[in-house]
Amino acid sequence: MTIQWFPGHMAKARREVTEQLKRVDMVVELTDARIPLSSRNPMLDDVIGEKKRLVILTKSDLADEKLTKEWINWFKNDGAAAMAINAHTDAGIKEMIQKSKEITSPIFDKMRKKGIRPRPIRAMIVGIPNVGKSTLINRLHGKKTAKTGDRPGVTKAQQWLKVGKEMELLDTPGILWPKFEDQQIGYRLAATGAIKDELLDFQDIALFALNTFKSRYPERLKERYQLEEPLPEDGVELFEEIGKKRGCLMSGGFIDYDKAAEIVLRDLRGGKLGSFTLETPEEWKEKGTES
Repeated sequence: MTIQWFPGHMAKARREVTEQLKRVDMVVELTDARIPLSSRNPMLDDVIGEKKRLVILTKSDLADEKLTKEWINWFKNDGAAAMAINAHTDAGIKEMIQKSKEITSPIFDKMRKKGIRPRPIRAMIVGIPNVGKSTLINRLHGKKTAKTGDRPGVTKAQQWLKVGKEMELLDTPGILWPKFEDQQIGYRLAATGAIKDELLDFQDIALFALNTFKSRYPERLKERYQLEEPLPEDGVELFEEIGKKRGCLMSGGFIDYDKAAEIVLRDLRGGKLGSFTLETPEEWKEKGTES
């Protein structure tokens, strides 16, 4: 299955981001802590250019804590300021504001030397669909201003919001890119909910997720689906075992793969399989891919 999704409003959003860059001091780039590189839009590097940037790994409560630390080090070693947050709590919020001050301090130092009265930091928030932009903004803003949802593409237009007296945030719609050169990236995005489900083959995505968990988190599968040792080597056989355990049967005793796939993806996204990360820095190093 080939996965692509680039609605018209995203092309428009890219143009608007480019136009608004000159009005901001920095960019806050959000990535999903469960897929830190796969959830980065490679087009943004060209769009953002040399603008100061803070990379934030969102949904850290859903990600593998050990791997999240490895990913933060990955970004730092690549020269980018990076941190992880859980936007559903206050964890990391104060640190984000402090890091933003540190990143933009040269700008405001120059303003002071010129006798210009400092103003709030102006930051643009960018990221792919369903990465948690609106949830973070509502947490920073202190009230529910930005629309949120568990589906991609909720934010359709830009909006400015104040964060106390210290920051002004420009929210932007999530932007994917026209073509995934590596289909593994498409599968990871689909598994974590960054692409509309209507465009997906659930069976393929669920099978991808199961194969990843089988190699990285086998105990989670055994516990959740009451599977016996050893787990089937073949992913399809594993899929069938889960279907049987969950009663996904049609007449004649055949497995209802669509129903089984929905159960697996619902469990994955709903945290029933525990915290997880679908890619590691080591895997990207082996591919020779830089962030």
